[in-house]
Order: sequence, then C-alpha cells, then structure tokens
Amino acid sequence: MEITTEMIKELRAATSAGILDCRKALTEANGDFNKAVDWLREKGMATAAKRADREASQGVVELYSHGGGRVGVMVEVNCETDFVARSEQFRQLAHEIALQIAASAPRYLKAEEIPADVMEHEAEIARVRAKEEGKPETVTEKIVLGRLEKFKDEVVLSRQAYIRDESITVEKLILQNVAAIGENVVVRRFQRWELGEKLGD
Repeated sequence: MEITTEMIKELRAATSAGILDCRKALTEANGDFNKAVDWLREKGMATAAKRADREASQGVVELYSHGGGRVGVMVEVNCETDFVARSEQFRQLAHEIALQIAASAPRYLKAEEIPADVMEHEAEIARVRAKEEGKPETVTEKIVLGRLEKFKDEVVLSRQAYIRDESITVEKLILQNVAAIGENVVVRRFQRWELGEKLGD
C-alpha cells in the first residue's frame, strides 16, 4: 500500500512523532492508522525503557486527600530536570499515581519488596484452597504460582491495572509518559493512610 504525505501528516498530528518514524510506522502497519499508532507507542516504550538508568532527582511530592479526608496519600515522583518537574504532563502523572494509590491501596512499590514470609503465607493460603477444592497434587504448585502472580498484581503499585484504563498497568502508564516527556520518571516512595486503620497493618 502506498503511504501518502497526507497519511504521514495525520499520524504526526496525532502522535507528535518524527516524519521518518511516522512513515516507518505506516509501512510496518500496512497503512492501518491505529496499528501505526500502536507501533509508535511501542517504539516509544522501548526508548523509555532505555532511559530507566538515567538519574532522576527532581520531581514533586504529590498530596491527595479522598472521601472528605478519609484517605490520604503522599507520593514522591521523580524526573531528571526541574523544567519537566514543573510541566503540566508530569504533574498530571503524579496526580494520577496518587489517585491510583488512594483507590487501589497498593502495599509495595515493586514485587521485590514483598517480604518472603508474606509470599509464603499467600502460597500456603493458595495450597489450602487448592486442596479444599479437590485439585490434584500435580497441578497444585501451578495454581499456587498463579495465585502468587495475581497477589503481586493486586498489592504492587507498578503491576496494578490502571484505574482509568484496565488494559494497561501503572508501569505501562509511566512508560507511556516517559516516552512522551523524554525523561526518566521514577516513583520513589509512597504512603497511604486510611482513617481508623490499625497501626502496624
């Protein structure tokens, strides 16, 4: 299929990608506009992943209060420059992450932070459940592993489904923004408080 200048213009307007990238995306996608957008987004993600080792020491501490003060969130999101830290897109991303934490109550930033005893406890629950459901021993460990992955998806911020678009994870949301912003973005730490919750939980 012939890739016209008009098609390239349209794709550029939608994605802000370079002319050559737009031409390549349309060629790869056989002229399909939506597939070309996906191709560019995936390319952006790959570029974003390469930025992950760059120093991110600027940023913002976002505060969010929900439900008339019943839930409070504080999250530190970092980027590389003060210029980006003040940008609307970066601030919006920090706000979205705070909303995510308020709504989905993650307990950890990354899967590696989950203590071994917590994982073992979850594995034991899954084993007991599999036994109660009469599952054969041969598939029990597979069920346990599946349950542990699901547990990580629930309690790890980066693995949670994004509240506004469950087809992507929070990690993917951040990567999309890294691709658009052009700087490394790191969620450094967060804290979530809920009125009346017991300390030490």
